Amino acid sequence: MHFAFTDEQLELRATLRRLLEATCGPADVRAAFLDPSAGDERWRALAELGVVGLTAPGEAGGLGLGLCDLAPLLEEAGSAALPEPLAEAAALVTPLLADIVPGALGAASGTGKGALPLASAVATGAIRVAVAPSPADGAPGHPAVCDLVPHASAADLVVAAVPEPGGAGVEVHAVPAQGHVEPVASLDPTRRLGRVTWEPADADVLLDGDAGRAAWEALAQRAAVATAAQLVGLADRLVGMGAAYALDRRQFGRPIGSFQAVKHLLADARVALEFARPTVYAAAWALDRSMPEAGLAASVAKSAAGDAAATAARTALQVHGAIGYTWECDLHLYLKRVWALVEAWGPPARHRSLLLRRLVDRAGAASSSAGVVP
Repeated sequence: MHFAFTDEQLELRATLRRLLEATCGPADVRAAFLDPSAGDERWRALAELGVVGLTAPGEAGGLGLGLCDLAPLLEEAGSAALPEPLAEAAALVTPLLADIVPGALGAASGTGKGALPLASAVATGAIRVAVAPSPADGAPGHPAVCDLVPHASAADLVVAAVPEPGGAGVEVHAVPAQGHVEPVASLDPTRRLGRVTWEPADADVLLDGDAGRAAWEALAQRAAVATAAQLVGLADRLVGMGAAYALDRRQFGRPIGSFQAVKHLLADARVALEFARPTVYAAAWALDRSMPEAGLAASVAKSAAGDAAATAARTALQVHGAIGYTWECDLHLYLKRVWALVEAWGPPARHRSLLLRRLVDRAGAASSSAGVVP
C-alpha cells in the first residue's frame, strides 16, 4: 500500500508545530505542573486553529476529518508534552458524539442538550473533556466509580462506560465533572488524575446496550491509536534530546556521542521509532475506513509505539546520566509523559496478548471453515 500525507495535512502539521514551539516549550510545561489554567490561552489557540474540532462534523463547528488527519497532529502534541486533553476531545469524544442521533443526549435528565450541541461545545474548546480508560465499578443502585481518570481534575465533562447487569451491554455516561471528581496525585502532574464518583441520576446516558458496547469498543481502538501517535512524537523528541546531549557532553576530551556504545544506543532507539511510526498511520487509516482488521492494527500500533517510546526514554536517560533525574533538566518533563502513556489504554504486553488471541481465533475459524481440525 502506498501512503503519503497530502500537502494540506503537512501544512496543518507545520502550523501546529509552530504554534506549540511558541506556546508549549519546557517552561510552559513546567507552568502547567503548578497551575492547569496556565494553558487556557494555548487551548483557545488550538480551538481557533481547528485542531480541537478536527474530527467533529461541520454542523458542530468542526472540519469533519478523520484519524489519519489527526495522527500527525497528535505526534506534534506528544513531542511537546501538550498538557491539554487534545486526544480526548478530537480523537475520542467528538467521533463518539458524531455517531449519536441529535437529541438523544439529555432525554433522561431533561436537560434538553443534544449530542450535536455538546459536540459543538467540545469542538470549539468551550468545554474540556476527560475519558475514563476503564469501565466503572459499582453495583446496580449504587454510585458508579472510575479511578485514575486522566485530565479529570481539569475537565468540565467526563465520559465513562458502565457495564450493564448480566453482561447485557454497556452504558456510556456523560458525567459533569463539577462535584464528582476527587483529585488524585499523578506521576505526570500535567495529566491531572481524578476519581470520578456519581449516582445514575447525575449523568446523561449517551448510549446503552449493544450500541453502547460497540461505541465503547470503537472508542478504545481510537484511544489506542491516538495514544500511540503521541508516544511516537515523544520518542522522536527524546531521541533528539539524547543525541543533542551526546554531542554537547564531553568525556576524555571527546563528545560522548563519538563513542560507539552511545551511538548504538541512540541508533537502536531511532530504528524502533521508525518501525513504530508507520504502524500508527496504518491503524489510523484502517479505523477511518472501518476495516475488519482495524482492531488488530490498533493493537500493533499501541504495542510498537509503546515499546519504541520506552526504549527512547531509557536511552535518553542513560545518555544524560544522573542529571536526567533532576528537576532542572527538561528531560523529566517528557519521561513522565512517556511512562504515563505507555500504560494508558493498555500496555504493550496487553496488546500483544490481544493480538495473539485474535490471530489464534482467526486461524481456528479458517481451519474450521476448511474442514480441518485446528
